[in-house]
Amino acid sequence: MSDLLVSMEGIDKSFPGVRALDQARFELRAGEVHALVGENGAGKSTLMKVLAGVVRCDAGAIRLGGTAVAIASPRAARDLGISIIHQELNLVPHLTVAQNIFLGREPRRWPWFVLDERALDDAARAVLDRLRVGIDPRTRVSDLTVAMQQMVEIAKALALDARVLIMDEPTAALTTTEIAELFRITRELRARGVGIVHISHRLEELPEISDRITVMRDGRTIETLATQTATLDRIIQRMVGRTLYEPAPQIPEVARQQEVVLELRRVTRGRAIRDVSFRLRRGEILGVAGLVGAGRTEVARAIFGADRIDSGEILVRGRPVRIRSPRDAVRLGIGYLSEDRKRYGLALGMAIETNIALATLRRCVGWLGTVNTAATHAMAHRYADALRIRTPSLHHRASSLSGGNQQRDR
Repeated sequence: MSDLLVSMEGIDKSFPGVRALDQARFELRAGEVHALVGENGAGKSTLMKVLAGVVRCDAGAIRLGGTAVAIASPRAARDLGISIIHQELNLVPHLTVAQNIFLGREPRRWPWFVLDERALDDAARAVLDRLRVGIDPRTRVSDLTVAMQQMVEIAKALALDARVLIMDEPTAALTTTEIAELFRITRELRARGVGIVHISHRLEELPEISDRITVMRDGRTIETLATQTATLDRIIQRMVGRTLYEPAPQIPEVARQQEVVLELRRVTRGRAIRDVSFRLRRGEILGVAGLVGAGRTEVARAIFGADRIDSGEILVRGRPVRIRSPRDAVRLGIGYLSEDRKRYGLALGMAIETNIALATLRRCVGWLGTVNTAATHAMAHRYADALRIRTPSLHHRASSLSGGNQQRDR
């Protein structure tokens, strides 16, 4: 635990009009899990992308094993033994597990341009066996769950003999059982001397898996804490910059009698949703839980009109409604944040302003069918200020935003 593996000092990074990193610092020891936390847009992912060669910093120094290094590309990082598992997994869905693990490094046989499929599968199976993961290397990645796809990403890093493994929000889409399996593998890698960076918003899981915690805010490194002595209150205080005294509120009896704003009665859609019923009251947060494949996302999509139901009723404020499309849902005051923001939530090639106004664009259309750009501009500025979306201009493409700011843009 005493061997310093990575040292990052004075890291600066600016995008047009936005300073993403401001004299940020970070260190990682061999054989430790170092958690990196902060609010959306704090700079966590950007700092790790600098380490992984995805983004080049404007200033600062990086040392690996005490030696100064210049990491100009992901390939350079890979050659140095640094691997990153992005929040949006970087796999080729139509290829097999083995082909993904050794992509670009496939074993070949004579003649030299012919792939050795048997050697490829055997090598992948050996890596998966080291992780004690029961995945057939010949399985297509598209047929795997998100949890299994993450295991394939870890196997890729293992096959590269990575000394540094960066995991960006690895538990975001996993169930409790899948998280336990991921943590088992993480501990095994830690025991082998791998340095692991664990980026997470789930603060409650940090005592279980991390050795140290570094807090970032507004692109700066605020403090590094030993996990054993760090309290949840202290971590949150460092993240937001102020002390939060508000206790968890108890739901008063009056709130329990509030108007039912949404009700599902025996909603069914194929095999994905069967006989689902619940009520949501004004001012209430209703959690929908279940294992992967249980139908949580399908219920949300049915409410929003992305998928039509076969039977049952949906009531809004006590009145039965027919939601045939997302447009119908928006008219009824229903919003939806998808689990995959890049695929379903944003038009990445369009302006940030357009993305903010898109769902309610009809309100900004004049009687001749022309868009009132002054209205969309005012609306976009109002919500960008309220949600603290960091961008030099709302006319920039949504793809230019960091992951945290893309989440706010939705």
